[in-house]
Amino acid sequence: MTTSTTPIITRDLVLLDAAVDGDKQAVITRLVETLAAAGRTNDADGLVGAAMAREGQSATGLPGGIAIPHCRSPYVDAPTIGFARLTPGVDFGAPDGPADLAFLIAAPDSGGQEHMKLLSSLARALVRKDFVESLRNASSADEVVDLVEGVVSPAPAATPTATVEKPAAKTLVAITACPTGIAHTYMAADSLSQAAKDAGVTLIVETQGSSGSTPIPADTIAKADAVIFATDVGVKDKGRFAGKPVIASGVKRAINEPAKMIAEAVAAADDPNAARVQGSGSASSEAPSGNVGWGTRTRQILLTGVSYMIPFVAAGGLLIALGFLFGGYEIADTGNDIALNNSLTNLPAGGFAQYLGAILFTLGGLAFSFLVPALAGYIAFAIADRPGIAPGFTAGALAVFIGGGFIGGIVGGVLAGFVALWISNIKVPQWLRGLMPVVIVPLGASLAVGLIMFFLVGRPLANINTGLTNWLSGLSGTSAIFLGIILGLMMCFDLGGPVNKAAYAFATAGLAANTTAAFEIMAAVMAAGMVPPLAMALATTIRPHLFSEPEKENGRAAWLLGASFISEGAIPFAAADPLRVIPSMMFGGAITGALCMAFSVGSRAPHGGIFVLFAIDNKLGFVIAIVAGTIASALAVVAAKQFIKAGAKDEPELVAA
Repeated sequence: MTTSTTPIITRDLVLLDAAVDGDKQAVITRLVETLAAAGRTNDADGLVGAAMAREGQSATGLPGGIAIPHCRSPYVDAPTIGFARLTPGVDFGAPDGPADLAFLIAAPDSGGQEHMKLLSSLARALVRKDFVESLRNASSADEVVDLVEGVVSPAPAATPTATVEKPAAKTLVAITACPTGIAHTYMAADSLSQAAKDAGVTLIVETQGSSGSTPIPADTIAKADAVIFATDVGVKDKGRFAGKPVIASGVKRAINEPAKMIAEAVAAADDPNAARVQGSGSASSEAPSGNVGWGTRTRQILLTGVSYMIPFVAAGGLLIALGFLFGGYEIADTGNDIALNNSLTNLPAGGFAQYLGAILFTLGGLAFSFLVPALAGYIAFAIADRPGIAPGFTAGALAVFIGGGFIGGIVGGVLAGFVALWISNIKVPQWLRGLMPVVIVPLGASLAVGLIMFFLVGRPLANINTGLTNWLSGLSGTSAIFLGIILGLMMCFDLGGPVNKAAYAFATAGLAANTTAAFEIMAAVMAAGMVPPLAMALATTIRPHLFSEPEKENGRAAWLLGASFISEGAIPFAAADPLRVIPSMMFGGAITGALCMAFSVGSRAPHGGIFVLFAIDNKLGFVIAIVAGTIASALAVVAAKQFIKAGAKDEPELVAA
């Protein structure tokens, strides 16, 4: 039962046989207006925007004529459900056509697990045909309220009597998880459960959603014949299912095709060649099952390494920049010596400021030294899970030692991961299995990748890295400006996604070379990455009527995000209108990157935006480049919204950091 005194649905939140002229946004707007009339939202426009932003991530239409637009937002204070029975139905993106039953599920940002459980209860009921038909046949709003309250706040169940069930032919376990964890997670679970029941299969599901999850017991997993992963996000503790045949897909397939997935899992249980979950947590060395192809898998592997590397970059780079602030740039030559040979009672000639600068510089240098090892280590981790970490870090350290740099780290991490995965798959006696992940795999993989890099690929990688460094250092004039344009376009293409991350990783890895060219590349990348949120903030200020109320609110927040070099501040705008926003951002980013190179702007800090101006060479040029790109992008997006009609949502995928 909910701890709130406010009912989750009341008769004034129900619309029966409503005719809505328009698309799904019109339906959502009508439902929000109903909530507003009942005093259940403090900002109707904001709530519409939040629900439509969720629609932009993936459609909420479900098979059987049902739609469940939903969101969490600050615009409601209590969990609320609005219901509309539509005549005629409206398309919400379901594979079988329009929806005639629409629930708007609005949860407060501060909603706890109990609230999420109430909302998920409704989602689970929607896979029951009797419940759906009762909604269609309801003759009054009170009847709808009773039906919904019956599933979100059910009466205590009677004490169950013992039953004898017929033994199931197969036992399956499953994980379901969606990004928001409010509805699809639980609907997928119940769809699979119903399909399993119809097929005479025992299924135990772990829902990794917002209302929390109860892990499947280890003995249940051990007895299972196969596992289903119906997820749009990573599976928590995937290694528990090591060795089990696996069927993997997105969460929506489990809702749309549950019987087919159950059948595939049953077939996989009897197939000795089926893809299996490895002890490393990855799904076999064969091409993954379901919708996870090797292109996506490769991107996930590389992005895992970059994502884990970035904290080392940010912490180490900003500490180095602070060291320069307190100790001056000459601290790069004397910092380590001062930190080792001085103390608070034996300050250097420059006093406490120089001593503090030396310590900060030394700390930053130590953190920064993990950049390539962390990149390689977590690339290997993405391939082979924990057994890949040690050989991956070793490969990264070796890449630094032989001069292979950033490129050597990527190659070494991939080699270490696949060697560790291969060794993990070797069948060994039972008494030896306990030593595999902690001794044999790390030792064997570290030795193998070390020999490969020393004997075969190390010197070529070092030559490539040296050649690239020398080429970048020699860039000037038109060549440098062209590089700035390319980096600016990359930083603004997907706003924190793979292309953005690739440009950022390229720049930050180069900082270790401590060259003028590396500093200029870093400045171009950081300045261009600041442009999208600043440009959208400016656009919403000069032409507010072109944007919705939620977008205007995002625009106000984007000033600070852009100034701080958080490109993701522009994602809400790009997700809602990619075909007009993204090209406009790339236009300004290219201008900023080019100007940074033309003005020979350099940055010794890898992050921080305007707040690390002290670490910028040619501060005026840096500011001019950002201002020029911001104005260009803002004018471009305003012109696009005024003169170019919005197109269909056939946009590139945006991936946040």
